[in-house]
Amino acid sequence: MYAEDVQDVAFVQGFNAARDRLWQIDLWQRRSLGELSEVFGEEWTGHDRGARLFSYRGDIEEEWDAYGPDAEAIATGFAEGVNAYIDQAEDDPEMMPVEFKALDYEPRRWEPEDIVRMRVHAITLNVSSEVQRAITLREFDEDVERVRQWLDPEDWEIEVPEGLDLDLIPEDVLDTFEMATMSHTAITFDEDDVRNPDVLDDISVVTNSSNSVGGDTPDKSDLMEKETPSASNNWAVAPELTETGRPILANDPHRAHNVPSLRYMAHISSPEFDVIGAGEPGLPGISIGHNGNTAFGLTIVHIDQQDLYVYETNPDDPNEYKYDGEWASMEVDTETLAVRDGDDREVELKFTTHGPVIHEDPDENIAFAVRTVWTDPGTTAYFGGIGYMRAKNIEEFQDAMEGELTSEMQGWGAPPENQVAADTEGNIGWFPGGRTPVRPNWDGLLPVPGDGRYEWDGYLHQSNLPREINPDRGWVATANQEVLPEDYPRDDPPIGFEFSAPYRYQRIAEVLGEYSAENEHSLTDSTDLQTDFLSIPMRIITEALAETDPDEEDLIEIRDWLTAWDNVLDTESGEAALAVVWFENYLQEAVTVELVGEEAADHIGTGDIQVILGAIEEPEEYLEDDAVESRNQLLLSTLSDAVDDVEDRLGENRDEWKWGDLKHALFEHALSPAVDEESAETLNVGPKPMGGGNYTVGRAGHNDEFQLTHGGSWRMVIDVGGWNNSLAMNVPGQSGDPESPFYDNLLDKFVNGEYFPLLYTREAVQDACVRRIDLKPENSK
Repeated sequence: MYAEDVQDVAFVQGFNAARDRLWQIDLWQRRSLGELSEVFGEEWTGHDRGARLFSYRGDIEEEWDAYGPDAEAIATGFAEGVNAYIDQAEDDPEMMPVEFKALDYEPRRWEPEDIVRMRVHAITLNVSSEVQRAITLREFDEDVERVRQWLDPEDWEIEVPEGLDLDLIPEDVLDTFEMATMSHTAITFDEDDVRNPDVLDDISVVTNSSNSVGGDTPDKSDLMEKETPSASNNWAVAPELTETGRPILANDPHRAHNVPSLRYMAHISSPEFDVIGAGEPGLPGISIGHNGNTAFGLTIVHIDQQDLYVYETNPDDPNEYKYDGEWASMEVDTETLAVRDGDDREVELKFTTHGPVIHEDPDENIAFAVRTVWTDPGTTAYFGGIGYMRAKNIEEFQDAMEGELTSEMQGWGAPPENQVAADTEGNIGWFPGGRTPVRPNWDGLLPVPGDGRYEWDGYLHQSNLPREINPDRGWVATANQEVLPEDYPRDDPPIGFEFSAPYRYQRIAEVLGEYSAENEHSLTDSTDLQTDFLSIPMRIITEALAETDPDEEDLIEIRDWLTAWDNVLDTESGEAALAVVWFENYLQEAVTVELVGEEAADHIGTGDIQVILGAIEEPEEYLEDDAVESRNQLLLSTLSDAVDDVEDRLGENRDEWKWGDLKHALFEHALSPAVDEESAETLNVGPKPMGGGNYTVGRAGHNDEFQLTHGGSWRMVIDVGGWNNSLAMNVPGQSGDPESPFYDNLLDKFVNGEYFPLLYTREAVQDACVRRIDLKPENSK
């Protein structure tokens, strides 16, 4: 996309995003701004009220300034581009996405402010975990809580804040919050929503090669489901370790898989910047990619950006709460929700000094509110990328992350990220970023009284977060693991304690640590690592299994078969099929029960994987008398059950077992549960056999039916300075139009670990171009 100024190139990006993804970005806007009930009816009013509670309500000029230069112009151009496409689609109904026709509504017009008012799609922590921890401590004890959730550091003492009564916290306290922040993939439809099903009969399938009707939408997670943001990987390798003599940067952010893809690829070029990569389809700019000087990629870092406050309310006036020894008044706003096929509904939105009120119980004289960084300027998810996407080197990249480009700029806000960057001068670096609350007198692990005793003391300046530039090892990498150096002060202030399990990072470090000046790293090495299916958890389990001594011949044979395996979750591997079923369906639960008992296990569900694997690898540290023997009995008894299970699924002939016969990639469209089988086959993409698992570098998370649910829909490997050699993947395709050849054309490449060229120079782009679109103002000739 080429244009002569910043606003024009943003216009082109908005127009093209609408051309490919109008229904998707309209749905996301309505979800984030609380306007779903207007087009889908009464059942969405609860969500809409919640979303409006968490939309940005502050000063819009401060909001624009927080992102740095040109933020308003970029958002304005993008919104105008979306609206220009809507204008054309209204004039030519053939251009209107089929979903609008099937559901019988029209796209909303965009305003620039809408782009930055959206807040609820940011990935932030840790309100849900605070509530889970509080209820677990109330019902059981700290030992059970430490099995439920691993903390880093492991020996951090959990203290109940003074004045907090755990008995006051109801199990439904987060209902409004969870409705407001539900995933975009949670929006699905039934047959009553599809008012014009016949329009789907006219869709011609262009490239869908092997489609299938999706199953039922998974049930809403229960209270104790772990609050774990989607995982990601990134790394940068220094030029002294690469075949090219230039840095190589790789990134594959992991999010929920669906169709259309979460990510949208763009190349936006103007005199001010020339940047290519990916971002959210409804946002301008590029958050993951490179310009002509610097490449950048991100993963989540688990900075705690949320707190739940508990208030005593006035028995005579539930809109007053005790604060600093006096009754303070909540701010109460009334808004009107338009409701399709129903009367408009007025809803009250209440706010304390800390933030939106999400739950009230006037009978008990209590209320609960969430404080989150979202309410502050500059925290629209990923929009901060417009600041760093023009960085000329990693020093400027760091300045943009820290908000040092202008006096009003506030730096990267949300979600909190591990950024890695590399530049054409040969530098590589790791820069965590995100608004980091300073909690002077508590650690953020539990809710706190809202009476004034527990207040944020501003934010930690991002220059005080750890960082690493050009390390001696020759590479930097993150995979959502605990990243704080040993000498970093954990309690001044506390940043966060709930990081992802370290197994993907351990595998990345294991592989990157093999490279040297004599054994150089290549682009292919990085793509191979991004799609690496070796499972360290499986290696831990099979090494423990090797220490057992079964007394049954069949189990001896199975033990020897598994322990000779390479622990790679390949589609053709029968061992992988057994190992995953064994661990996920039997062993995890059995170890959890052994550690905490059946009643507590019923409450917390499966224990934290680091605890489970710790008990398997070092039983003396976790289990009581005869720890090794107890561990071995758990391994063998559950393995026997798993063998029976896999035989039921795949037959008794072990030589015919394949992980890919269970694990499959199926990308489901939100309308597929609501339409007939033929239409669903058109809308869905897949299934295809898929390797990998939840803890492999090539992350391929799955549900109970072994259907792919999470992973790296966008992958990129960048040759920094040799830009046209770079590679990328955006599954299942760039387009959201089922009739487009680019709707699902990347599925086969994706499941096979393949990539396409991420061409950058204008000459290379023009040589590969198959279609050109010229956008001209109506009054031009």
